[in-house]
Amino acid sequence: MRRLLSLFLLSFCCIFSAHAESKHGPTLGVHGMLLFGNSEGMYVSHLPMFHAPHDYQVVLQIRCLDQQLDKAIKARLEQKLVLWTMDPEQFEIARLAADSKLPLKQFKANIVLGHFEQGGKTEYKNVRVVVEKTLIFRQLSPQMRESRQVVYHQIGNGSQRFMLKEIDSRPDFDHVLAISVPAAATMADVMVKKTGLQAATDAEFLQVLQAKVDKRAGVKGTIYLDKADLE
Repeated sequence: MRRLLSLFLLSFCCIFSAHAESKHGPTLGVHGMLLFGNSEGMYVSHLPMFHAPHDYQVVLQIRCLDQQLDKAIKARLEQKLVLWTMDPEQFEIARLAADSKLPLKQFKANIVLGHFEQGGKTEYKNVRVVVEKTLIFRQLSPQMRESRQVVYHQIGNGSQRFMLKEIDSRPDFDHVLAISVPAAATMADVMVKKTGLQAATDAEFLQVLQAKVDKRAGVKGTIYLDKADLE
């Protein structure tokens, strides 16, 4: 009798587990993110790869649910140009699409000074993050291809903004820069010449920026540049 009961319970657990797993979509995972911003706004950029479930380039405007914490983190981001990342709980990245039928409005994450997978230091644990707006959401193609020009999208507003490279080749690299512009400068994206996996220099980028956005624009520096995950 005990054996039959054990077999019944095991079968029930397997069925329940399979049913629970079936509720999750194919994009469920831990989707690490680059964190950047300033007092004007805070943003995250998913650190993508060319395989599921991480084959999405996603940029969000976010805030912390705790207003005091939100202000403190924004101040630290603005104070110094260093690498910050976010190590979130598991979620389906497809739910971040602007037209998702089940949009992800909030999630918990650890906020890390440095790279969360490369010895970074967790500064804030289990922070409740609010998704304010999806700025970019696009699935990456796994096909090998090459582009001789690349688009950099302008993120943020005010006098300190950010330029984020669109991933459009394979292999490719992930690149985010901080720039300075007059507060009323245009929000235009810029097209930059691309040579293989070599990012444009600050001087080359500045020339394009001043021609396309504002002649008084400046490049403050690179926040993130990586190609290891995009081979």
